[in-house]
Amino acid sequence: MNQTSQINQMNKFCFVILAFVGAGLISACGPRQFTTVTIYDDSAAYVRLEFDRTVTKGAEHSHPISLKPEHIAAVLGGVRIHEPIALVRGDILERDPVPRVHPAFTDTDITLFAPLFAVALSKATPEEVVTFYQTRKISALTREVTSGGLFVQGDELHLILANYRSHTRYMADFGVAETQDDRLTPMQSLAPQDGRLDFEPDSAKRDLSVGVLGKLFHRDRRELAVLYKQLPPRPSP
Repeated sequence: MNQTSQINQMNKFCFVILAFVGAGLISACGPRQFTTVTIYDDSAAYVRLEFDRTVTKGAEHSHPISLKPEHIAAVLGGVRIHEPIALVRGDILERDPVPRVHPAFTDTDITLFAPLFAVALSKATPEEVVTFYQTRKISALTREVTSGGLFVQGDELHLILANYRSHTRYMADFGVAETQDDRLTPMQSLAPQDGRLDFEPDSAKRDLSVGVLGKLFHRDRRELAVLYKQLPPRPSP
């Protein structure tokens, strides 16, 4: 292979990489989710229906659907966060450290969200996704956000946890002005999500198929697919 051919192949390779990077930037800078119905909204939390721009013809969601709060509570109660080991933060030395593997939703969270999600799914169209948002004040200038979305696809209930106790001042800490309203983008991560998302029991979790390009160029949106019909109903706490 002569030098000219090598240069041409290198240029083609660079063009492909730039095309994928450009597509990712366009997606990241795209318009926010469009709210269609508000199920619940206060200063600390909300549940809404929003138009899902990722839905394609022939692959719409299985909405509307009637699910009891007890069935949704069973799904929420099985979501687990696997925290990374961080010796730098001194986790092992803390007096009351958070267990490395722990539920993503507390009993209080489940009591609030399960009936609201049930109402939302009963009203959702095949082109909508249920989004949720919860914030907690931790200082005069700082809040943490847990947010994401869920939808039903056949016998699977998909839960997307875009933020789990994400620091709202993450970008500001690095000298970037805080201009984004986190309430408008529940499906967008505000900070790197270090913990791994999992589900118990493992038998009710369905692995999500991700293509090669997806692994290389698509950010992990921390999504679980749960075979919800296999779970026994969970009574309200």
